[in-house]
Amino acid sequence: EIQTQFGAVAATYVESKPHARGEDLPILVRAIGAKGAEIVLDLGTAVGHTAFAVAPHVAEVVGIDLTQEMLDQASRLAAERGIRNVRFLHGDVMKLPFPDRSFDVVTSRYSAHHYREPLRVAREVARVLRPGGRFLLADTIAPEDPALDTFVNAIEYLRDRSHVRDHRILEWRELLDSVGLVSEVVHTWNVTLDFTTWVERMRTPSQAVGMLRTLFQQAPEAARATFQIQNRGDLSFCLLGAMLRAERGPAPLTLGDRAC
Repeated sequence: EIQTQFGAVAATYVESKPHARGEDLPILVRAIGAKGAEIVLDLGTAVGHTAFAVAPHVAEVVGIDLTQEMLDQASRLAAERGIRNVRFLHGDVMKLPFPDRSFDVVTSRYSAHHYREPLRVAREVARVLRPGGRFLLADTIAPEDPALDTFVNAIEYLRDRSHVRDHRILEWRELLDSVGLVSEVVHTWNVTLDFTTWVERMRTPSQAVGMLRTLFQQAPEAARATFQIQNRGDLSFCLLGAMLRAERGPAPLTLGDRAC
């Protein structure tokens, strides 16, 4: 599903404002606390926006993604921009093709809501991180309120059939803690979106677009306020974003840390 969905729209992500120029991107780079010698892994790298932002501050960045068309765009951009310390690999984040303790930093930006088994991914992150290494997770999230959680995940799935779940912050923190990654929230923000651009970027089918417009127009007051739904002229709204920084402790790997 992911490869089919994103292969067809890879080029649209090159200029996507939230991905290429979102307010969270420089904050993520600062939150890494890089000293210049780090080896970084970027999960779900897509067309490489996060990898390119991090690259000037570290020794090397490896971007991994399941969709070859996204990686082709990333490689093209790296060549055009003369960025030589990044490389891109085709691979599955649930089964990373790297030895234990290979990376100082792992990043995941706007990709975690596609993870079908987030616990497996978290175990893999813990496995490939060196002791004291950091995981930076930035993604859209669901509010803690169950009704608002249902609303945002319904619109996300209607727009993009490869969407799995916008998790709540508490869910992410508990999951990371379960694999030995101690987390903190370092930033929250609103991802402001124009409805038409949002659905066109994913080439959402017209029937689903109509259903989405109805959901937004008939949204309950709590949803209208939380997601800042505006219906003057063209429809606009925001999704909620959060960034977590998690650190791997100094303890050696145990069997419980390893991926199944």
